[in-house]
Amino acid sequence: MATDSVSVLKPAVPSEFDQHIVKVLRHRVGKDERAAKLHDWYTASILALRDQIIDGWFESTRRTHDAGGKRVYYLSMEFLIGRLLRDALSNIGMTCEMEKALAAHGLDLAAIEEMEPDAALGNGGLGRLAACFMESLATLDIPAYGYGIRYVNGMFRQRIDDGWQVELPETWLAHGNPWEFERLESSYRIGFGGEVVAEGDGVIWNPAEHVEATAIDTPVVGWRGKRVNTLRLWTASPLDPIKLDAFNAGDHFGALAEQVRADSLVRVLYPADSSPAGQELRLRQEYFFTAASIQDIVRRHVQYDGDIRTLPEKAAIQLNDTHPSVAVAELMRLMVDAHGLEFNEAWEICKRTISYTNHTLLPEALESWPLPLFERLLPRHMQIIYAINSRVLREARRAGCDDAQIAAISLIDESGERRVRMANLAFCGAHSVNGVAALHTELMKETVFADLHRLYPTRINNKTNGVTPRRWLQQCNPGLTRVIRDAIGDGFLDDAEKLIDLNALADDVQLGERVAEVKRSNKVALADYIKKTMGIRLDPDALFDVQIKRIHEYKRQLLNLIETVALYDQIRSHPERDWVPRVKIFGGKAAPSYHNAKLVIKLANDIARRVNSDPSVGGLLKVVFVPNYNVSLAERIIPAADLSEQISTAGMEASGTGNMKFALNGALTIGTLDGANVEIKERVGDDNIFIFGLTADEVAQKRADGYDPREVIEESRELSQALSAIASGVFSPDDPERYAGLMGGIHAGDWFMCAADFDSYTAAQRSVDARWEDPVRWRASAIRNIANVGWFSSDRTIAEYAREIWKVL
Repeated sequence: MATDSVSVLKPAVPSEFDQHIVKVLRHRVGKDERAAKLHDWYTASILALRDQIIDGWFESTRRTHDAGGKRVYYLSMEFLIGRLLRDALSNIGMTCEMEKALAAHGLDLAAIEEMEPDAALGNGGLGRLAACFMESLATLDIPAYGYGIRYVNGMFRQRIDDGWQVELPETWLAHGNPWEFERLESSYRIGFGGEVVAEGDGVIWNPAEHVEATAIDTPVVGWRGKRVNTLRLWTASPLDPIKLDAFNAGDHFGALAEQVRADSLVRVLYPADSSPAGQELRLRQEYFFTAASIQDIVRRHVQYDGDIRTLPEKAAIQLNDTHPSVAVAELMRLMVDAHGLEFNEAWEICKRTISYTNHTLLPEALESWPLPLFERLLPRHMQIIYAINSRVLREARRAGCDDAQIAAISLIDESGERRVRMANLAFCGAHSVNGVAALHTELMKETVFADLHRLYPTRINNKTNGVTPRRWLQQCNPGLTRVIRDAIGDGFLDDAEKLIDLNALADDVQLGERVAEVKRSNKVALADYIKKTMGIRLDPDALFDVQIKRIHEYKRQLLNLIETVALYDQIRSHPERDWVPRVKIFGGKAAPSYHNAKLVIKLANDIARRVNSDPSVGGLLKVVFVPNYNVSLAERIIPAADLSEQISTAGMEASGTGNMKFALNGALTIGTLDGANVEIKERVGDDNIFIFGLTADEVAQKRADGYDPREVIEESRELSQALSAIASGVFSPDDPERYAGLMGGIHAGDWFMCAADFDSYTAAQRSVDARWEDPVRWRASAIRNIANVGWFSSDRTIAEYAREIWKVL
């Protein structure tokens, strides 16, 4: 293990790659071997590896151009890419070579990898899915660009102070980013505000202000290096960085106002939108990156193909959720205003080019913007949206839609404050609208898009999410990968569905023991990390029960915590029982303005403080909230998990991808029939998953019938006692009223069905205990989970998109 000051231990015959790293260290980092610090070696290692990738990057681009190939353009507000060094080394087969080259200088590759910051370009599942998709696109040799924003601080860094979440800026770019290339030639002016004026037969939009979007590219390497695609992120700069006259007049801050305005566009992911200024910044961000991306796509197409009318044959634009929906209006603007197409022809080209992925059924996440704000910022786009709306609503009227259906289909919500419905814009402007799990897709047809689905019955389709098995098995769990290779050979490395061969060996006791040894080793490593970083000692022989995901009421961390309190009470009340030792591990971030989610984090930490200091449950129950959950932490935690908590209120989780990662690493799932849990259950079998709770239909029926949670609470002694303990301040003696409102919400309405599902959840947890006490059966179930979730590879998902939506395979 290297220290900050590195001694040079050169081999007698340096390898070619070792020599290249030293050359990079000297000529590009500007240090020799004696003066170089660990961070210098980290930078040199990435730059040297990047040099190995660049030729493949150029060759991939040339191949696409020479073949006149169709490209996929994936627009996403988030790309949660995590660390790239290990990913790239593994995918081009250079891990051993890098290890040897660094060892020649007394350096440990693992220490170098730890120096790489997590890129703060995303929040949760949406961004991680986008990263998996980019890797799978390259793996399947599909030409693609990912488009997003190069956030300077991105999603906040989470610190826990006295149990409360504190948001701090994530300074992931403090030392630069050796992976990226700035493309100054790929810059576009992005306008806001102003007016639209007639000119001849057309119109011209004269924006009141401009910023410049400049591309910054990162190579994305596919498995075995067969293709290198591009992640293109936009950064913003003002046209005039400083107003010299104002500066010289003494207005030093005012002189830099344009710089600050541009910086704000790329500073933070999802700025709080509870204020009008926050809403405006979000809309500006979304238009900024979408407009730059669409202009880049159109420029590239016209440059190489010459005719904008052939765009659908050469470009497939995928909108990852509603954030880039304004792409529909921007593409229309360019075709009509800049390229002179007639509106109806442009509309047909637009629909053939664009497709849209919906990720949520939550009304608040189906973005809409106040019409006055939208019209002020994007006046030409507002005109185009009105023109699209008139065509869609006339079509709806001809199809026999009544007034209520037309009101639901409209791109403008007229029910209260007039708002522009971005999800409806994306739906109408796309030829394909997909959900991300079988249940979610059916619910889309029945709920949020019911009337649009009746109007366009062939448009909605399903593409169940997947995760890349390279990062989420091979890289994060090398011990398990070795065991699987010994058992069934190497075929699964190239095709994850070949993991199914493990089914024949699921009851093999020796294989079960090897899988269990790897799991325990991963648990020891996680326990060491938590002891080092948090000072909490964990027993690696206890059951590691894990819920790591964004903190949200529908994901029901609160249900898990209420059951934890009930379990705590039962252990103290019945010490004579043979309790299964259990470690409850939580992790996740709450949106800065989401009060109840932040209160859940505080509750988790309050419960942990009380439980972990109580000798009456010592060794039987521990609770840990791991701060600043990110991709790198997930790579530590998921391989160590025994039980995967996927307990969202049925009908509210679109898919989930954590559920897939856990099962791939041999954890058993406890969950509701929600999102992709439904399909995981179908594949792993009822005996190898713990399903509980109301179904989506039952949840909807219960709400419609006027469900009263008080009756449920009164009938469940354990639930009643747990809610009372939390509400009365047992876990918050410094502020006894802290959780009164949170618990009151369950008594008053229980929208997320925590009370309704509690007894079923508790029974499922006791079934987990019973299975855990039969190690042979538990291990067999773990192997069957690994064997049967290879289908949830993002390679399979992307192949479905490519064949059925993009038409590139």
